Amino acid sequence: MHRLLTDEPGRKMLLLGNDAIARGAVEAGLAFASTYPGTPSSEISANLFQISQETDLYFEYSTNEKVALEVAAAAANANVRAMCMMKHVGLNVASDVLMTLAYIGVKAGMVIVVADDPFMFSSQNEQDTRYYAKLSGLPMVEPSSVEEAKEMVPYAFDLSETLGEPVIFRTTTRVNHSNGVVTLGPLKPRVPNGDFTKDPLRYVCVPAVSRKLHVRLLDRWEQARKIADTSAINTIEGDGSWGIVCNGVSYNYAVDAVAALNIKNRTRILRLGFSHPMPGNLVKGFLKDCERVLVVEEGEPYMEESIKALAQEEGLTLPIRGKGQDLFSRLYEFDPVMVRKGIAACFDLPFAASAPPDLSDLPEIPQRPPTLCAGCSHRATFYAVKKAAEGLDTIYPSDIGCYTLGFLPPLSMADFVVCMGASVGTACGFSKVTKKKVVAFIGDSTFFHSGIPGLINAVFNNHDFTLVILDNGTTAMTGHQPNPGVDMEKLNLHGYGRISIESVVKSLGVQHVTVIKPFKVKKSIAAVREAIEYKGVSVIISQEMCSLYAKGLKELKDRVFHVSDKCVNHRNCIDDLACPAFYIKDDRVHIDPDLCWGCAVCAQICPENAILPLKK
Repeated sequence: MHRLLTDEPGRKMLLLGNDAIARGAVEAGLAFASTYPGTPSSEISANLFQISQETDLYFEYSTNEKVALEVAAAAANANVRAMCMMKHVGLNVASDVLMTLAYIGVKAGMVIVVADDPFMFSSQNEQDTRYYAKLSGLPMVEPSSVEEAKEMVPYAFDLSETLGEPVIFRTTTRVNHSNGVVTLGPLKPRVPNGDFTKDPLRYVCVPAVSRKLHVRLLDRWEQARKIADTSAINTIEGDGSWGIVCNGVSYNYAVDAVAALNIKNRTRILRLGFSHPMPGNLVKGFLKDCERVLVVEEGEPYMEESIKALAQEEGLTLPIRGKGQDLFSRLYEFDPVMVRKGIAACFDLPFAASAPPDLSDLPEIPQRPPTLCAGCSHRATFYAVKKAAEGLDTIYPSDIGCYTLGFLPPLSMADFVVCMGASVGTACGFSKVTKKKVVAFIGDSTFFHSGIPGLINAVFNNHDFTLVILDNGTTAMTGHQPNPGVDMEKLNLHGYGRISIESVVKSLGVQHVTVIKPFKVKKSIAAVREAIEYKGVSVIISQEMCSLYAKGLKELKDRVFHVSDKCVNHRNCIDDLACPAFYIKDDRVHIDPDLCWGCAVCAQICPENAILPLKK
């Protein structure tokens, strides 16, 4: 039995934040879940996927976030509790659904979990999801700890049903990927089957209907604002004339800072867990008892701007500060020292950070740039493309996935990366306005997610570029989740369809389509060269299973290579491939047998044939 199904209320369990969210959903009676995987939210989905194999919970990895939100919205409007999970940039993809779903509302509880990523540990921007709550008019809750992450999910479901609206459940990486002790609660029974009652004047958003639904949304917003004013997850603690307003993990840093600066008897802290709509009466009452206020929030000055507006409404003139050169930045994650320093600066307190330890006697830590795994088939594909394009002036638009790591030298195979699926669309633009040869890269999961429309556009408008689809048989970057092209039988999961990328590409009208096996280097170079020389849209499908995934399925070839005495130190292997299994010792190239996967690409490019299989 999955440990998150443990039915022992009161038992304490150490959980990752994402595990805690999944447990909270189970306790809330979640019956329908959908997602497109995205770090830092991925483990929520992994847990629910596993739970769905043991229970009547329905779970799916959808094609993209828009589809995920659509299927969950249908379930929630058929009276089934539903949850949809994504990362912050995924909400951009789902926003078209979100904005009108806010008008329609829901019948059963629906929670939209969105994981923001301050500092961009695994993302292309630091977007602040709180503005989507404001834009859509939907309620939003934000946990400050792992324990709260679990506790707030059932609260969010109940709130959703009270208001008849989806609730945005916003987290950040520090909550998602921290561990904490949680206390298990009772498990609410799931209701996996529902029914949809037709009501076109509620569910068919033509203009005449939507005008009335917008009125409904504003009524629900006002109801939500009143609930926020008295919500138990909005708390005030302490007593004094200095005020601190915070949310999320910033609350923990603020509490620690107040204790460390010894100002508990002078400071009041307002923690907003139900942060949209802003609890206006609660905030105004808090401000009236303060001489000055500091807003501690990661990201944008979302709360700061609202609090200043509320102060103006109330005719209050106290200083309210937050973002500023001498206080908090809009960049990156906060940390305890940063918050302590900001609080000290705001309230004119002496503060001296602890001196860093003297590390002058330690060797410098070597740089470890992000790199593709040893034995990654993407490296072989990039090598083949680079050799095939030698002598040409090229542009390489790339996309979101493992293969983005090929942007660094010596591979240098990413010149323009924007968002999921954009490699195809930007290739269209580059091919029209430059005289350079354009070769775009996209992964299999990303192709299904949002690459297909760009390829349709390319065929229709008769663009001239080569698209390389990197099919490694899984959604590797976020943890080997399935996508529509994955063979689910290999995972002993039955009842799924499987979409052939080659068939899809041909059905779109692409005339030049070639499938390669990138570990067969010479044949791959020849095939890529032919595709590049083709006038029009050409597609290369590079098929080779992700090495880590293949190892997990026990399909990896059990062989390791070594550098023999025939080596004359040309170092083509390192200079052209930069596989992390290579290292230099005594000015000679060696292969770490614990890292080598046996792909044999290096053996094929060595001019002396000096790289040979290691005998067992």
